[in-house]
Amino acid sequence: MLDAKFNAFSRAGGLLHRGWRHLMAAAALVMLVASPLAASEPNQASQWLERLGPALNMTSYRGVFVYARGDRVHSMRIAHRFRNGMVHERLVLQDGGDGEIVRKGMNVVCVLPRHGEVRLDQVIPSGPFAEAYANELVPVSRWYKAELVGEDRVAGYDAVIIALTAKDPHRYNHRLWLEKASGLLVKSHVGEPRGKVLEHFQFTSLEITDDLADSEFEIQTKGREVTHSLEQEPSPEPVQSSVMKGWNLGWQPPGFVPAAAPRSGPGRAIAFSDGLAAFSVFVEPEGAVRMPVGASRIGATTVYMRELDAGNGRFLVTVVGEVPPKTARKVAESVRVDDAWHSIRMIHDY
Repeated sequence: MLDAKFNAFSRAGGLLHRGWRHLMAAAALVMLVASPLAASEPNQASQWLERLGPALNMTSYRGVFVYARGDRVHSMRIAHRFRNGMVHERLVLQDGGDGEIVRKGMNVVCVLPRHGEVRLDQVIPSGPFAEAYANELVPVSRWYKAELVGEDRVAGYDAVIIALTAKDPHRYNHRLWLEKASGLLVKSHVGEPRGKVLEHFQFTSLEITDDLADSEFEIQTKGREVTHSLEQEPSPEPVQSSVMKGWNLGWQPPGFVPAAAPRSGPGRAIAFSDGLAAFSVFVEPEGAVRMPVGASRIGATTVYMRELDAGNGRFLVTVVGEVPPKTARKVAESVRVDDAWHSIRMIHDY
């Protein structure tokens, strides 16, 4: 993932999708009160959700958005254009240092901030701009109750509000604000069942327009550049009975299915998604430096770590993603290391 500042940059914005300024605008939005919609047909919420994925890619716009996780708030400027079937996008940090990400089609260039580093190969799709929104892996309606609950104005645009209420305790609730004309996501909340908002994103200034010049997508920050391709890799073979190459996952929340091929070693890490949220499981031999175990949470993102004894070896299991701490713990405690992998590790270490 990205370092503390660049992490929000990637997740809220554009490598794996998109993304939004001013105190006066924010203050004005706080004063707005969502008004109930007139009685509507039950399938309207699902119809709006069907527009969300295409809108993320195919709507052209520029703006500034804020993304808050816990007590960490970041502001980013974005330009996004869809032309001739190709996505162009540029994201620029507005606070906490410099750095930018420019995407042209499937090619991405990340200019690193002066401090910190980025690991593009381990970005986990999650949050308001996740690939999951554009490419549902499973029917979201099986795990969330979708309702059209009101209307609002965000950054000068009329929007409808969709509530996605989790049907079990293994996932969070979501609330999405979609711009009426395009279906573009302009605001979102991730929260607990009792209503506490853990994470939110919102445009503070926005202009939906096709008038975006090529110059808006040129790199303007000096620094070390990291390039990456978003070209689709061959899909991994379906995971049968949750058996990975080297370890076994005995339990996963209902509806979460493998969503990404391992990136940090053959079969030792894998991402799961329910079509809206995502988490990843990492299993690796414990290093010389002992890591703190237990749960920590920033906004809606939980990190749970545990040590696992396997024969004469010790392994570190890490679960990270947008799931409640109890869910992450249950997943981590269900991991068992394969005897064959353990034997290979013992021979290698010897």
